Formats: sequence, structure tokens, C-alpha cells
Amino acid sequence: MDGRKRSDIQPGQRVDIILKADQRTGRRTRGVVKDILTNSPTHPHGIKVRLESGQVGRVQEILD
Repeated sequence: MDGRKRSDIQPGQRVDIILKADQRTGRRTRGVVKDILTNSPTHPHGIKVRLESGQVGRVQEILD
């Protein structure tokens, strides 16, 4: 699943995100969702989340 719908994402899920610094390269970072930062129900570039590692980025793929 892609990460454009907020209802699809729950804390504790494993996801791939793109960090702001990696938007040009498209390099993904894998981690576990700690907080959901986007308030709107959808976002065309992916829902913004904070991982348990503290990194913040937009969800590109939901792994579980």
C-alpha cells in the first residue's frame, strides 16, 4: 500500500519513508511509525510521520 491515506497508517507499523533531504534522490528510509504528523485524511505526496528513530518523512510504502 502507498502512504497517501492517513487511515491506512497506524503507530507501530513498519514503513518506508522519504526524508526531506532525500526527496531529489528518492532514497528511502525504513522504520516503525511513532507519530502521525499530517492532520488531513489524505496527502498527494504521502502522509508525514515520525519514526521511532526520530526521523521525519513522508510515507511511500506500508510494509505490514
